[in-house]
Amino acid sequence: MKKLLLPTSIVGSLPKPAWLAPPEKLWSPWKLEDDQLLEGKQDALRISLQEQQLADLDIICDGEQTRQHFVTTFIEHLSGVDFENRKTVKIRNRYDASVPVVVGEVARQKAVFVEDAKFLRKQTNKPIKWALPGPLTMVDTLYDDHYKSREKLAWEFAKALNEEARELQDAGVDIIQFDEPAFNVFFDEVNDWGMAALERAIEGLHCQTAVHICYGYGIQANNDWKKTLGSEWRQYEEIFPKIQKSKIDVVSLECHNSNVPLNLMELVRGKKVMVGAIDVATNTIETPEEVANTLRKALEFVDAENLYPSTNCGMAPLSRNVARGKLSALSAGAEIIRKELGI
Repeated sequence: MKKLLLPTSIVGSLPKPAWLAPPEKLWSPWKLEDDQLLEGKQDALRISLQEQQLADLDIICDGEQTRQHFVTTFIEHLSGVDFENRKTVKIRNRYDASVPVVVGEVARQKAVFVEDAKFLRKQTNKPIKWALPGPLTMVDTLYDDHYKSREKLAWEFAKALNEEARELQDAGVDIIQFDEPAFNVFFDEVNDWGMAALERAIEGLHCQTAVHICYGYGIQANNDWKKTLGSEWRQYEEIFPKIQKSKIDVVSLECHNSNVPLNLMELVRGKKVMVGAIDVATNTIETPEEVANTLRKALEFVDAENLYPSTNCGMAPLSRNVARGKLSALSAGAEIIRKELGI
């Protein structure tokens, strides 16, 4: 991948067009079916691509236009999971959700996102990034009635993810991002086996790999949880040392409008860091100078060649106009810093 300085990208999702799925909500059901749904997803992906390009983003993703949810869409394509007889669990120790049930051996039967990735690759010459759920977050987003062990299930998911990641790499994906919001909650599991499971998922890859660890979408349950975390959010302190020693290339974290002490980035010194400079939990569109200010602060702890300006999390729950404004602010803020650095 061509070397970019302060390359901008988003973490994952963008709002879907209203004709494809009801807007401004997670787990939003499709409005189309069969061939029309396939065509609609591809049209939405084209729109997502265009909006990123119009905002001058440097690394392009699919905006998660072809999937209903960042975790369960991958799980839907695995064997051994029952989506009909669901159970209610508390996700991330935070909120109740109706989830599928593991009833047998889980395995990847076929490619899940590879055709979508090939489609995106044909649409742009820019570097592309694809997001997959991480093993620990997958475990935490369903009910296990078969393995009866979060660790054993995570290793099976890691195997399936690795199979998918290798094919995504072959399809021309430059960066594969694993979404692990559960890393910010289950510290003992991360350090005991969660990080090892993630490394199993990236085994044999030569493209860049990233792990995204945030404080969640801007939904009420997450916003309420943040209010309980106090004046300093030090969760990253528990897991960054393990990540620093790992083979993961890029670490994505939440910064803007958060209470994360930015000096915690010292714990992953040497890694590339996707610095969240856009708050996805508010409809207020940042000014370019606000974005630049977040990036300036981050540069105290991250070398310029390792700084990747990004969003805190996905923007699926936001309106399209708000998301569009935030994309432009991210790009403009990064450009301010490039000029200041003379690059």
